[in-house]
Amino acid sequence: MAAKIAPSMLSSDFANLASEAHRMLTFGADWLHMDIMDGHFVPNLTIGAPVIESLRKHTDAYLDCHLMVTNPLDYVEPLGKAGASGFTFHVEVSRDNWQELIQKIKSKGMRPGIALKPGTPIEEVYPLVDDRNPVEMVLVMTVEPGFGGQKFMPEMMDKVRALRKKYPRLDIEVDGGLGPSTIDMAASAGANCIVAGSSIFGAPEPAQVISLLRKSVEDARHNS
Repeated sequence: MAAKIAPSMLSSDFANLASEAHRMLTFGADWLHMDIMDGHFVPNLTIGAPVIESLRKHTDAYLDCHLMVTNPLDYVEPLGKAGASGFTFHVEVSRDNWQELIQKIKSKGMRPGIALKPGTPIEEVYPLVDDRNPVEMVLVMTVEPGFGGQKFMPEMMDKVRALRKKYPRLDIEVDGGLGPSTIDMAASAGANCIVAGSSIFGAPEPAQVISLLRKSVEDARHNS
């Protein structure tokens, strides 16, 4: 349950994605968070498997893919071939086929995760963590998914606390509005995987921000 800091590449310069990825890893990032949006589940349209495949040729980093899409099943094979590492899908669009999704994601060599929007009760993800073939991470959205640069929603920390109490060893990821002013709330609630976009990419010294986020998670773990 180590701290994992994942700069959100949505905030990077897409024209120089390979060098931006390299820069983040040099600054101490553990994962690279890739936001895949279909323009349907969320209004924004971002990247897909071809971009993941191109980036994979330039890095062996863990590519933490968050699928904000209506039909995640359609993306499993292309992303597996492209070299994605983690495949996190939304509970809101997979109530009928999550078991098939988990099985297929694992069969393609990726690590399955489940994400939930701010309006979705945390109880909806429990069956996916309790299953005999479970997801391996839960992503608690701390903003409405679809756009970068939004304000952190502190009321989402109740979900993180409930998860951490129920699953002491689980990877719990938070995404949205995370930075130096909000990290302590997330870390003390029990989050250990931190996605941060504008707060890292917009900082004069991104390495210092990554280091601060990591320290907050590690300190919270030692104090719990």
